[in-house]
Amino acid sequence: MARLLLAEGDDALRELLHTALERDGFDVVAVPGVRRALRCIATEKFDALLSDLNMPHADAGFTVVSAMRHTHPDAVTLLLKGSPELDEAVLAICSQADDIFVKPIEISSLGELIHQKLANRVPHELLPKQSVASILHQCLDATIQGWMKLAEHDEELTCVALNSEDRVGQLPNLLADLITRLLNPLNAKGNISIAAVEHGALRRKQGYTPAMLVQEYRLLRISIFKTLQNNLRRVNFSPVPLDVIRIADEVDSQLKQAMLSFVGSGALSVCGELGSATLRPFTH
Repeated sequence: MARLLLAEGDDALRELLHTALERDGFDVVAVPGVRRALRCIATEKFDALLSDLNMPHADAGFTVVSAMRHTHPDAVTLLLKGSPELDEAVLAICSQADDIFVKPIEISSLGELIHQKLANRVPHELLPKQSVASILHQCLDATIQGWMKLAEHDEELTCVALNSEDRVGQLPNLLADLITRLLNPLNAKGNISIAAVEHGALRRKQGYTPAMLVQEYRLLRISIFKTLQNNLRRVNFSPVPLDVIRIADEVDSQLKQAMLSFVGSGALSVCGELGSATLRPFTH
């Protein structure tokens, strides 16, 4: 009897799929979210994974699919998604899956399809794994280009007309400081980022507002994580949760330093107003 891990955030659909797949001859372990799915993947053996791509965000599917692919490379990996459209980030995630099913699915034939995939499974060649810092270093130009694309289509930032060189500003040096932080020991504190200080002063001269500076750093986070999504098959996932925390902490630290440089010593109240903005949850 093939063991199948079912990861689905919708309680009703998870129960329906669980019942149907057990009826079709699978030994099903059903979980509602990423944390329990990862625990199961790390401690148990599975022949197949059927995972919702969004639990509730695409990052969830990315994490579960990648963990299964790297822990159980011979397992059949299947995805459920809510719409047929695939953006660039989702395509990167789905490149690791053996098939994608769009909701609503025909449950009566799902078991047969999975059995067929198991009967015709092919070994997956695993690429050499690299650290997050190494991938960001190799993809520095791509990350900057991705950030530029976001910035040039952001109505708030384009209120200040700048050429490409001026728009980039200190971004390459900001990313270099981030990579250095990732290469340092886990318990090491972030150093003062001279690039962040210079970046804040530059943006003030160019006519940015404090809100624009915050938005710019938000787009920096998006471009960094998009780079990792596009290279997820090469990522060494062992230290990834800690690396993600350090990325967020370093970007927030750089924003604080840039903001202090931006507002100068006489406008500390502005920093207080912006504190809540820098702590808001990051969303795509």
